[in-house]
Amino acid sequence: MSDALVVVDVQNDFVEGGSLGVEGGREVARRISEHMVAHAADYAAVVASRDWHEPHGDNGGHFAAPGAEPDFSTTWPVHCVSTDDGSAYAPELDVSRVTHHVRKGMGEPAYSAFEGVTDDGRGLADVLRGLGVTSVDVTGIATDYCVRATVLDARREGFAVRLLPGLHAGVAPETSEAALAEMAAAGVEVAP
Repeated sequence: MSDALVVVDVQNDFVEGGSLGVEGGREVARRISEHMVAHAADYAAVVASRDWHEPHGDNGGHFAAPGAEPDFSTTWPVHCVSTDDGSAYAPELDVSRVTHHVRKGMGEPAYSAFEGVTDDGRGLADVLRGLGVTSVDVTGIATDYCVRATVLDARREGFAVRLLPGLHAGVAPETSEAALAEMAAAGVEVAP
């Protein structure tokens, strides 16, 4: 098997009701779970990433300063703090088939799952190469931010990439469309 599934940031703070909730996030989480039930055995690895920010400080400027409005580009409201429930996987995501958990953004801004580390401290690209993976299927939240960054990093790392249809949700239609176009231009097999 040379394929891996990467599930990006399907966390409480990124689905409806979370501090940065994305419309359709819970439904996407449910669909990803269904995909894993049907296809986990087809993958050499099933990876799930999480934002995992520190509870103190601004995480390298990632969180807007107290009293300041976030710009929703480089600064954000507090989200996915490692000690809070917002960092937990959304309840609609069944993680029983996940083989590798990746945490990212520990004290610094991080969007791509490739910027994170597994529980044993390894980077995602090294884990996948060690398993002989050459192609990744990407799912998750949000299409226009962390999914986009993960997909583009996967291409930079030399993996063939498919963004699975119906298994990702974006923040806004305009930025999601731009992200899909950018991914396609990078050689990614893209479906909305």
